[in-house]
Amino acid sequence: MSSPTTTRLRIWDLPTRLFHWSLATSVIALIVTANIGGNAMEWHLRLGHVVLALLLFRVVWGLVGGHWSRFATFIPGPVRLLRHLRGQGRPADKAGHNPLGALSVLAMLGILGLQVGTGLVSDDEIAFAGPLVRFVSSDTIAWATNWHKGWGQWLLWTVIGLHLAAIVFYSVVRRDKLVPAMLHGDKVGLPAELPASRDGLANWTSALLFAAACAVMAYWVWTRAAF
Repeated sequence: MSSPTTTRLRIWDLPTRLFHWSLATSVIALIVTANIGGNAMEWHLRLGHVVLALLLFRVVWGLVGGHWSRFATFIPGPVRLLRHLRGQGRPADKAGHNPLGALSVLAMLGILGLQVGTGLVSDDEIAFAGPLVRFVSSDTIAWATNWHKGWGQWLLWTVIGLHLAAIVFYSVVRRDKLVPAMLHGDKVGLPAELPASRDGLANWTSALLFAAACAVMAYWVWTRAAF
């Protein structure tokens, strides 16, 4: 129940929530298709471009999206991070991503971006070649292929495992319902003076336009293999 000093606040706007669950679904599908191999690699390639479009969208939305989705809001500076580690976090740290959670998000986006980038110039010399292999040297192809199939996968598994472990910890120990908040977008018990994220028709329309532009860019990268 809300009190006079706390309120139910819109934290995650609809575009951010759709991005989150679309990315989670796509990454799971990428892992599955990579392990199946064979004809499933065609879907692996398609899904890689879906993730590329999603990552491009998240970069744009991190600049112009809802308040708590913006990089300027949740990327912590040294002082804020140290304060959080000392248990002296401010109320705003409980609204969106806390400082450690923000670093986790950045790490995951960065590793996914590296996986997508190396996948675009990978070649297993059997049945799969990225659409941009003809634009790079053989040494680059060899390095990208080894990274994509080796350390890149292990790092991705690590950040995913840490992400899931953190969700369990905060849900069970801290009683912070992170998953429901990413479904309906709201958190309760937050100070009333904190700003809410914009989440209306104008916001959705701009997000749709940005998403369409990012999809076109990802498709353009895909078609580079045909020219």
